[in-house]
Amino acid sequence: MPGCLMSRGRESFNQFRAALIFFVSVFKILPKFVRVFLLGVVRNWNGRLGLAARYVVVKSIAERCGDNVGIHAGVYLHNLERISFGNNVSIHSMCYLDGAGGIAIGDDVSMAHGSTIMSSEHNYSDLKRPIKDQGVRLSRVTISSDVWIGAGVKILAGTYVECGCVLAAGAVVKGRVEENGIYGGVPARLIKARG
Repeated sequence: MPGCLMSRGRESFNQFRAALIFFVSVFKILPKFVRVFLLGVVRNWNGRLGLAARYVVVKSIAERCGDNVGIHAGVYLHNLERISFGNNVSIHSMCYLDGAGGIAIGDDVSMAHGSTIMSSEHNYSDLKRPIKDQGVRLSRVTISSDVWIGAGVKILAGTYVECGCVLAAGAVVKGRVEENGIYGGVPARLIKARG
């Protein structure tokens, strides 16, 4: 059944691909600040029109945006020009991605609602200055292909998630996550290998 649902999404995308790509080329003519403004306008649109509108705007701004990328209503995308999406990616409602340090998302990745990817973190080593005045460190996040990110997962700066992983709901992930593992907890630890 899940394969059938994904297949329907791919079929719908392929049916309208030429029109979507045409609108992307038109949007790329607009100044970036206008495209960013339009992303805010369409951020909460529901249904297929909302998915199509967000795809067009995201593809016109993002570092890279593959085919069949579904950004659902209510997703926050910051520093989008430093975020890369592969093919067949779905980002569900209430997710938050900040690409300040760079985010690369591979193919066939699903991010459940309420999850976060941060590519920056506060400096805090100077005890004589407030943490909020010490600036931030930027550190790229990489999510490889065929990864399922459960609801409410927090992926922190500098994380590298290998292919085939499942990140269980509520996990807080930092560092390297090995291939085909199921990770959960705070901080996230290997629960077991898939298969």
